[in-house]
Amino acid sequence: MWTPAPVVVAGPCVLEDDTLNLRVAEAVAEVGARLGVRMLFKGSFDKANRARRGAPRGPGLHEGLAMLARIRSEVGLPVVTDIHEVAQVAAVAAVADVIQIPAFLCRQTDLVEAAGRAGRAVNVKKGQWMAPEEMAGPVEKARAAGAAAVAVTERGTAFGYGDLVVDMRAFVRVREAAGCPVLYDATHSVQRPGRGPGGASGGDRAMVPLLLRAAAAAGADGFYLETHPSPAGAPSDAATMWPLDELSALLEPALEIWHAGQEGRIGV
Repeated sequence: MWTPAPVVVAGPCVLEDDTLNLRVAEAVAEVGARLGVRMLFKGSFDKANRARRGAPRGPGLHEGLAMLARIRSEVGLPVVTDIHEVAQVAAVAAVADVIQIPAFLCRQTDLVEAAGRAGRAVNVKKGQWMAPEEMAGPVEKARAAGAAAVAVTERGTAFGYGDLVVDMRAFVRVREAAGCPVLYDATHSVQRPGRGPGGASGGDRAMVPLLLRAAAAAGADGFYLETHPSPAGAPSDAATMWPLDELSALLEPALEIWHAGQEGRIGV
């Protein structure tokens, strides 16, 4: 699932209606075909970790999985979605190609092992408080439980109360400690938690291209991007999602850097 690198995981933060979901998936697939890179569609059926009670959460488990199944069958992309409870694993594994563990839950042993037992590929988002080497633990849990493949996604480390910093050494350090591919989450890592309207996450979308190119040079094994036709109107992560019609222009220089750096990549 995670090879050959680089792989790109892209989609909206949270699933919306079929029209939007399929529009994004078709555009993601077209970009992948044109750039010659493997694309996976990501969409959440439930944003269960919202800071505010009234924040939009998504369509829910059953409706959301039906949406993902339609994307998989109609567009042909592998699909990725996150889980928050052990009880969700069986239903998600019946549809998703990759089960994702949210950053806040990356040390929840029961959840990680349940995802591994499902036999699907697992993507573990690195906790914002975790040192790179600590991710060897969640990876080992998922592998020992039977995961088909495991990857870690770096999304920055908490800096004070409202910012994230990406240590470009993390791609080598996680890969050496955990022995797995390491993706870079370019849109979540520019978030500023609690800095948006009404307490929602704010962020600095303008920094995404710079950090994406830096991660490509540092040897990330793939990229993770949330994208939307109209980010300002998105129900979640509006400040950081990348405009869908600019996805190809964002990825092209990063992929050029990634390919140019393979011969001298550290840790290979």
